[in-house]
Amino acid sequence: AESWVKSSPARLSDSLLSQQSRISTDSEPLKDADSADKQKKQTVNPHIELQFSDANAKFYCRIYYAREFHRMREEIMESSEEEFVRSLSHCVNWQARGGKSGAVFYATEDDRFILKQMPRLEVQSFLDFAPHYFTYITGAVQQKRPTALAKILGVYRIGYKNSQNNTEKKLDLLVMENLFYGRKMAQVFDLKGSLRNRNVKTDSGKESCEVVLLDENLLKLIHDNPLYIRSHCKAILRGAIHSDAYFLSSHLIIDYSLLVGRDDTTDQLVVGIIDYIRTFTWDKKLEMVVKSTGILGGQGKMPTVVSPELYRARFCEAMDKYFLMVPDHWTSLGINC
Repeated sequence: AESWVKSSPARLSDSLLSQQSRISTDSEPLKDADSADKQKKQTVNPHIELQFSDANAKFYCRIYYAREFHRMREEIMESSEEEFVRSLSHCVNWQARGGKSGAVFYATEDDRFILKQMPRLEVQSFLDFAPHYFTYITGAVQQKRPTALAKILGVYRIGYKNSQNNTEKKLDLLVMENLFYGRKMAQVFDLKGSLRNRNVKTDSGKESCEVVLLDENLLKLIHDNPLYIRSHCKAILRGAIHSDAYFLSSHLIIDYSLLVGRDDTTDQLVVGIIDYIRTFTWDKKLEMVVKSTGILGGQGKMPTVVSPELYRARFCEAMDKYFLMVPDHWTSLGINC
């Protein structure tokens, strides 16, 4: 960044601009100072926007919940803030194999973080959900409660407008930890606890981390090769999943998944709950009714979209069945005594 500044006539705007207290997902820098002053009196804006320009273009970066994310990163990350920024400064396109959302992904060149482009609805959902998320994650860390939520480490809007060719672009990006950083995965699964359209066709003998497998793939595999975990691991995993799912359902979050990878080197399972931004909105309610009644086909099977409570129950029940416990010599103590 220092070398770029020296070689460019770019200049910072009049300092960090304090934006209006409630920023819509497609708003531009404030133009009405009077309106901003009125809203500032009502509440303190948690977002920061940085603007700068050179001879050809204007750039900006909006940092959502800047102070809250900074404090959370200090709590949960081993690396420094400087290392976090350095990682984000070099990103490449990343292909999320097996995903159906159509979202655009990027990865930092050091493979430590994944960046996901967010649609407008997801941004607004996150802005409403974020304060509860900060409280839950920092509380879990401080009280040493197990949680399987893959950590969201920052949400940003970046954009530019080139005055020479009149082109512009803006992206809302979510930065999350790469659960598999520094590991070699033999297999990767994305599990929702549903069996509707949850199968990926693969070539025989080529089911590796190159393809993200789904619930039906897992059930076929564990028929002959079950995923066994030790009793204490099972207890921690179950506690974390149940606690996290209850937290998400209490805030009307659905469509989350458990990402599972089997480390080829250590034979360990690496797990994390991902995609926990989508809320149960009216369009999802309509989709649930249509799919469950079979109006447009599907013979009224249990739909992939259900209410937050039903989604939580189905998710927890399925995860409990997917991972089998290996009993040890302590398992039966206290039973029938």
